[in-house]
Amino acid sequence: METTASLQSTNTSAREPSDIPWRTILAVIGAVVATVVLLYVVAQTRRVLIWMVIAAFFAVALNPAVSFVQRRLLKGRRRALATSMVFFLVVVVLLGVIALFVVPLAREGTKFADRLPTLIDQAREGHGTIGSLLKRTHALTFIQQHQDQIKSTASGLTKPAVGVLRGVATGVAGAITIFVLAFLMVLEGPRISTGVLALFPQDRAARIGRVASDCAKSVTGYIAGNVAISVICGVLTFAMLEIMGVPFALLLALFVAIADLIPLVGATLGAVVAIIAAFIHSVPAGIVAIIFFIVYQQVENHLLQPVVFSRTVKLNPLTVLVAVLVFAQLAGILGALLAIPIASMIQIIARDVWDHRVGRLNAEPNVGAERAPVEGSSPATATAETGRPG
Repeated sequence: METTASLQSTNTSAREPSDIPWRTILAVIGAVVATVVLLYVVAQTRRVLIWMVIAAFFAVALNPAVSFVQRRLLKGRRRALATSMVFFLVVVVLLGVIALFVVPLAREGTKFADRLPTLIDQAREGHGTIGSLLKRTHALTFIQQHQDQIKSTASGLTKPAVGVLRGVATGVAGAITIFVLAFLMVLEGPRISTGVLALFPQDRAARIGRVASDCAKSVTGYIAGNVAISVICGVLTFAMLEIMGVPFALLLALFVAIADLIPLVGATLGAVVAIIAAFIHSVPAGIVAIIFFIVYQQVENHLLQPVVFSRTVKLNPLTVLVAVLVFAQLAGILGALLAIPIASMIQIIARDVWDHRVGRLNAEPNVGAERAPVEGSSPATATAETGRPG
């Protein structure tokens, strides 16, 4: 019997492992195929997905204003009318900002077009500011000697110009799409939220609702902080340009403030335009503008942004700085735009999980010799868990 048992054991150990069920193999293959298809769809629709993310971002930011109008002015009725009123106000503000740029530019462009023939004649003769500059740099001689190359280069700029026009058209279409998506998200937001929360038990739904509300507040706080920083940048820029006597100081300061809303490249873009305008006015004004923007950008990046966002988004300055650097590296401008609200949402969710899963007496005292429950745990709960008062 022992010999037979040992032989059976040997045969069992020598036998190859049991075959994997076909269902498991098919499930793994299906999961891989589904993942590949999903990645392909995301890659092909990444532009639309980015538009949807940006629309959701602005929808969350505008939702408090819509709720306020609906609650206070319309007595809780007609959310569609409240949404239309808020978005109409946004459009009016945007058109007003555009008008502040277009009207002065059109006026100065008309003056420049009237003076253009005179400026060209002066430049050819070496007179005037432009003519003297061209004469000192021997630019006229260079142009005359390389006319054929310049013509071929100018003709080769046709394709890039077409690409720029195509990009502008795509940008306009994207802006309209984002506007419509944001409008519909704000309009249908309460209905969608109610439908999603109805899928969960009542206590779980209440918890999810609180967390989602805190996340929405973090997005609103981020936008408020970003606008505050841009206003500070615009005011200081206007003061510097006005002191140096640079023309169109208000217009340039407004452009710098709006550009400062764009993460990473916005502040640099606005600074370059303002510095060029200052140099056109005078060399000392340009030098002062360079020094001002170098100092201000260092202060904004390492002091103003962390401090403001630590108050509006409830993140400490180190987390703000690290979040911007990491998400900018991962997703470029969009990552930098969403870095701070995403970091705030992660903090909110992590804190909620901590309060619900670890909200009890610690194994060791928190501070000093007295045991104390962590935030979110009541003394009664602590007594029930440990058998003695907290």
